[in-house]
Amino acid sequence: MKRLLFTAIFIISQFLFISCEKEEIGGTATQKMAGEWYVKVVAIDDNGDVVYEDEDLFGLGYFHLDTYNSAANIPTEMWINDNGNFWDFKAKIKVDLDAMTFHAEDVQNEAYDSRLTITDGKILLGAATTPSGMPADSIVFNVSFSDDDFPENYGYAQYRIAGFRYTGFKNDD
Repeated sequence: MKRLLFTAIFIISQFLFISCEKEEIGGTATQKMAGEWYVKVVAIDDNGDVVYEDEDLFGLGYFHLDTYNSAANIPTEMWINDNGNFWDFKAKIKVDLDAMTFHAEDVQNEAYDSRLTITDGKILLGAATTPSGMPADSIVFNVSFSDDDFPENYGYAQYRIAGFRYTGFKNDD
């Protein structure tokens, strides 16, 4: 009986010890570039110069934009999504993790039926200063849309979206 009790206690203690081991949870393939961003949009000409004195063309101010991993979990693509805050776009884009750059050439907009192109996309680590004066990562890219007639009608080429990694602090909103 003692032997049976000892064996049972030994087995149970081994089970409890093994079940308490923690597994390390890995990140996603594009986690360096993924994030929630607080960005602003301006209209630019072919030289990249802001076209209007009032830089906030649509009166949006800062708005949220997300970049995140694709389901394929590969280091060469991610999603970019403005969540309907500006043009209502969501697209899978190509990334270079080493250079922290991204682009998309005439890709499908998954938010609705249109196409978009993103050029000169980059994330700069620690290069932005938030409204509260703290350093944060910076994002900047140029974007154009197949169904957009504003550039032709108002004399600019595309939009530049730029901002900083969202901190969640009230002083940075």
